[in-house]
Amino acid sequence: MPITITHFETRDLRFPTSLSGDGTDAMNTDCDYSAAYIILYTSSPDLVGQGLTFTIGRGNDIVCSAIKEVANRLIGKEVESLFENMGAAWDYLVADSQLRWIGPEKGVIHIATGAVDNALWDLFAKSRKKPLWKLIVDMSPEEFVKATTFRYITDVITPEEAIEMLKAKEASKKEREEKVRELGYPAYITSAGWLGYSDEKVVRLTKEAIAAGFNHFKMKVGANREDDLRRGKLIRSLIDDPQYLPAGKKPGDPNSPELKGKNAGPTGSVLMIDANQVWDVQPAIDYVKYLEPIKPWFIEEPTAPDDILGHAAIRKALKPYGIGVATGEHAHNRMVFKQLLQADAIDVCQIDSCRLAGVSEVLSVLLMAAKFGVPVCPHAGGIGLCEYTIHLSLIDYVVVSGSMERNALEFVYHLHEHFLHPCSLNSHARYNVPNHPDEGYSIEIRKSTIAEFEYPNGSYWVQAKANK
Repeated sequence: MPITITHFETRDLRFPTSLSGDGTDAMNTDCDYSAAYIILYTSSPDLVGQGLTFTIGRGNDIVCSAIKEVANRLIGKEVESLFENMGAAWDYLVADSQLRWIGPEKGVIHIATGAVDNALWDLFAKSRKKPLWKLIVDMSPEEFVKATTFRYITDVITPEEAIEMLKAKEASKKEREEKVRELGYPAYITSAGWLGYSDEKVVRLTKEAIAAGFNHFKMKVGANREDDLRRGKLIRSLIDDPQYLPAGKKPGDPNSPELKGKNAGPTGSVLMIDANQVWDVQPAIDYVKYLEPIKPWFIEEPTAPDDILGHAAIRKALKPYGIGVATGEHAHNRMVFKQLLQADAIDVCQIDSCRLAGVSEVLSVLLMAAKFGVPVCPHAGGIGLCEYTIHLSLIDYVVVSGSMERNALEFVYHLHEHFLHPCSLNSHARYNVPNHPDEGYSIEIRKSTIAEFEYPNGSYWVQAKANK
């Protein structure tokens, strides 16, 4: 009997990160990291898929409601017919005309589709007893392209062109897989630079990050430029000082191919800044020029995420100062990325595993970024995003771009303990390669976590209400 999708459940999971200041920035001052979570069940009791999309608190219930509407389209479908053409399955998920009307392909309905598509890919990977990245790495170029959505981007890249790009990397794919398994995938740290942290906490966390092997650091900016300059100089004074390097670690060469053009300091350390969309175009330019003494590699999200030409203007104005532009955390579909790349508006492409509508749309952005020669450094953090994005970065390196030397994948220390297969770092602050045959997309949440943090009836939230 063919295996079919029989039913699903959604869970509204919220974590009280606002109490510790985790996730705070100039735009988002009160974040309770949250997951709109779906569990897909099949007619085989042993085959279950999980997926989520990320929010920061209120509204998570709205996303869960949207997930239900999208996931209903999968009920009764044979899983193998879906797996055989995941690009077509993605097109089917976004093709309900009445749901599409409240997008189209943006907003709540799109991130809800991301949770469902991610759950479907998780199901696919588990059915093949492979982690998601390995499932896709093992695909032929033709299979990879069949799993990707190309609608609205064929003016930039066609399926035929994508197949040729992938074939050019095919012969050396095994070598890259072996290399990343040995070395791990490079990470950068955001956990030390949240806007709500005291100087003492920033110093402690920065020193800990240096000791852990990090050499790429990101801080939040945008609330007060004098304070940002002071905090930036404080972080620079630590990451540029050889005395804080781990024992036996030599300073990196700022002029090496890996670091050239990143404004690396004397130890080879790199600082990035993130404004989370707070400025208009000219204020962004003026503000970042003021922060030029701390030598950031890039400014992330300097203005509205949909303002392609605004990003291009900012990039052009900051280029003489050696400061790049990065964005993508809130770029809500592949068409926004297409235009950012066409307009020469970004130095770094920051896909988000949940803002885009799942793996099939992410693959299309990886292909476009590779064609334009723009490195992909995904947005992570949140709840589950690090677990997701290591898979996506591995796919990009092994199959698509063939490069990880100048890339860095965001890492934060929050909330990994809630996952059955949490991501992890090695002693050189590089992501370990997910390797368990049953982990799929690494997003399965522990039942004890659901019992504690499901909103509003989980034990934590019941107790929090009683304490009020």
